[in-house]
Amino acid sequence: MPRVLLIAALTLVVLPTLPHAADAPAQEPSAIVGRFLAYPTGPHSYRAHRHLDAAGGGLHASIEANTEYAPSSGLHYEVTSQQGSGIIRSHVLLPLLQQEQQLIARGDARTVALSPENYQFMESGPAGDGLARIALQPLRKERALINGELLVRPDDGQLVRLDGRLAKNPSFWTKHVDVVRIYERINGVLMPVSLESTAQLRLFGNSTLHMTYGYTAIDGQPVSETSTR
Repeated sequence: MPRVLLIAALTLVVLPTLPHAADAPAQEPSAIVGRFLAYPTGPHSYRAHRHLDAAGGGLHASIEANTEYAPSSGLHYEVTSQQGSGIIRSHVLLPLLQQEQQLIARGDARTVALSPENYQFMESGPAGDGLARIALQPLRKERALINGELLVRPDDGQLVRLDGRLAKNPSFWTKHVDVVRIYERINGVLMPVSLESTAQLRLFGNSTLHMTYGYTAIDGQPVSETSTR
């Protein structure tokens, strides 16, 4: 079971963290889609405390870690506490941080970014709380891409939420991997603040993974407690 749950968890590492500027799309986007694609993004250096927890097959575990990222040096992390199933910790949560570190070091973020290189975007009407929906259709059937929707602010295109399902099942044993990622503007820049995923594992039922970010500094500037979760 742990190896199967790991496959589901590792797919989250290669999810797009932020919109990524790219060449202009083949067709003229709607006004809202155009604002979303033009919204200024990173990469931004940061320091953040992360909480990760995962459950599946009757097992549960969590870890706390301090993370630090800079475009010039990549991602570094230090686990400060851990509890629960040793199998989940060693086969799911710790490898999740390791794989994210390796992904950044290889420079593979462009292949999964929210850009016209990887997705077709189509405005699909209003959502609640004054937000607008943008349908997200991957151009390739890859497990690192998402079939779903974005919720954005219509006035400036700021991304608020990504909600969808992996375009391809990670394996025969893992299917229906659903993902929700939340973004907030902190210290004037857009950053991810939480990630949730559920997957159906053949023979073992549902698995869940949850990760939150608590930022202490972005681009070298301290973050107040009221500006982050």
